[in-house]
Amino acid sequence: MKKIVILLFLIGIFSTAKAQIEIGDAIPSITLKSNTNNEVDIKSFKGKYVLVDFWASWCAPCRLGNKKLVQLHNEANTNKIEIIGISIDTDATKWLKAIEKDKIKFTQLIDPKGFDANTAIQFEVEELPSKYLFNPEGILIAKNPSEEEILKLIKS
Repeated sequence: MKKIVILLFLIGIFSTAKAQIEIGDAIPSITLKSNTNNEVDIKSFKGKYVLVDFWASWCAPCRLGNKKLVQLHNEANTNKIEIIGISIDTDATKWLKAIEKDKIKFTQLIDPKGFDANTAIQFEVEELPSKYLFNPEGILIAKNPSEEEILKLIKS
């Protein structure tokens, strides 16, 4: 009987646990290694809009998206928005080459376990690219926002 009670208790805990991030949720505290070999916590950018972009070097739509993000980063007021790329590449060398080739200057992080990466699971990334926009208070306000939606928010 004691084992059944413990089992039911554990089932209750895990069934109420929330793994995926939803609109209205706070930006999670996730620390990953950057392309400059620093540990970066994405929560540290709270205070401005934060666009988290999941991508990989082998993903053609991601690489096209990088061009738009580079342009957005060059045009945007960096006091208003921070763009954070999170790669799920399993090969860091290919990731670093892609950053260089795509001329990415905004924050780049890697969680090198592909779709099994803890960050990808927490954000419920099922396809690439996947974007998440947080407001300056650190609350998720949009999943996969369009470029127009992002520009409208940061220019207001």
